[in-house]
Parts: sequence; C-alpha cells; structure tokens
Amino acid sequence: MRTPFYIVGPTASGKSAVALALALRVGGEIVNADAYQLYRKLDVVSAKPSLSERQKVPHHLFDVLDPSEYCDAQRLRDLALPLIDRIAKAGRTPIIVGGSGLYIKALTHGLANLPGRDPTLRHQLSQLTLEEMTSQLLSLDPAAPENVPMTNPRYVERALEICLLTGRPQSELRQTFASIAPDAKGVVLSMERERLYERIRLRVQSMLAAGLIEEIRGLGELSITAEKAIGIRDVRRFLAGECTEAEAIEAITLATRRYAKRQNTWFRREQWLQTICLTEDSTPESTVDQILELFPELQE
Repeated sequence: MRTPFYIVGPTASGKSAVALALALRVGGEIVNADAYQLYRKLDVVSAKPSLSERQKVPHHLFDVLDPSEYCDAQRLRDLALPLIDRIAKAGRTPIIVGGSGLYIKALTHGLANLPGRDPTLRHQLSQLTLEEMTSQLLSLDPAAPENVPMTNPRYVERALEICLLTGRPQSELRQTFASIAPDAKGVVLSMERERLYERIRLRVQSMLAAGLIEEIRGLGELSITAEKAIGIRDVRRFLAGECTEAEAIEAITLATRRYAKRQNTWFRREQWLQTICLTEDSTPESTVDQILELFPELQE
C-alpha cells in the first residue's frame, strides 16, 4: 500500500497545481479535502480545479454534495478514508489536497469524542454576538485561543457548544489531536506574505472575470456550511443593493487574506508536515522536485 501524501497551505498558494504535477510524476490520484470544493455549483467561488485539469489524473470528492447539504469534518472523514484506502491498495499514491485545517486534521488524526450538534442550544447561541460568545467561551475554557480561530463565529460557537454540553473545556477534549502521530506524510506550501496577498488579489479578480457574481446569483438554498464560503455573503450584499461591486470585491479580498493568515497559523502547529517555501521562480514542477528530494520514496 502507498502512504497517503498531503499537500496543504493557505488559499492561493498553488496547492492544486502542485498536486496535479506530483500526481502526474508519481502515479497518484487526488482526493479533495477542501470544505467548499465538495459542493456542486460552487466552481468559481471555491476556486475548484478546471475540468481539463481534473481529466489529466483521477480527482475525487469534487462536486459530491448539493449546496443545501450540511457537511462537517466527520462527514469528510467518512467520505475520504474509504477512497484513500482503495487508492493506496491499488498501488497508487493518494494525494490529499486542501486548506481546511480541521478537515485535514480529521483525516490525519481522527476526531475527538465530542457531542453532536444541539439544535436548541445552537439557536440560543445564534442570538449572541461574536464578542458575547467569545467572552463566555474564554470564561469556560481560557486555553481556547490555542485551538479555536477566535475571529470565526462558526468555530467559536461550536467550541462554546462543546463546553456547555460536556461541562469541560473543549481544548482538553481535543488534546487527542496533538498526541496522535499520523500515519501520513506531507508538505505545507508557504510564501512571503505580501506575495501571497498579491496572489489573492489577482485570484479574486480572476474569479470575478470567470463569473463569480453570476454563479452566486444562481444559487438557491444553501446549508449553514456552504453559505460560509468566502464571497457568497458579500456578493449577495451587492446583489441586494447594500454595497457597490467594488466594495464587495474589496471585502472578499480582505476576508480571503484573513483566512490565509488563519490557515498559516493552523499549519505551523502541524509538526509532521515539511515546509516548502515558494519563491517568485517556483513552478509546480520545481516544487515537485523539492517534494521528491524530501520524499524520494514517492517515486518507488
């Protein structure tokens, strides 16, 4: 069996292109672990690989959910692990690609034994502001900032829900993540901050040219997970006449930069990953050369 290989990093760092180049080089198959590329109809807003790219090597877990379906790390784990196992047993290298830290963690470390979602409590928490939830969470779990993105309402709400349902700090319950050494190998792509921000700006512009507004205009009912995709809220504000197109695009760019910062913070904690620093001269092929220098067994 081939060992799963992970390519992770912040948005716009070029993960998909590197994964494709590696798969072509070593005989691999790509498994998506991005929270939003799982969904149909979110092609532009999730920066999904093109159909022509997906035809070059097998790509899995793209377009498998309707945007109205709920998805979390457990569901991604249930979908991905059988695929990864089948690819490995067939003598191919499973190449898992994504920037959703919790989803990657669910695959590599498993999930802590946490309580399920409580609709009644969720409704109560939805009435609170982010500041109110944050204050309550910190009173119950002072260590929460070590594993919760405190500026993300969805993660703060879930962490607070766990504390209230179990009567214990969620950071304590989730410590199993840190204590398990994953049976996997991988790299995190990194680049200088200003260069990454420029790539993000250009990506947002290319998304706009590719039909971002039209795609979001055509979306129907969205699940609470799908509607969190960066870009949907701001484009809908523009479509409702609440802001200009330029203001919406600026808001999307800033939100994407903040997300990239959180991704970098998350992946810096993952000591099992090797860091590859990308420069202006880096290409997907040269990055694959670096990966194969670090992991020559991928070519065996």
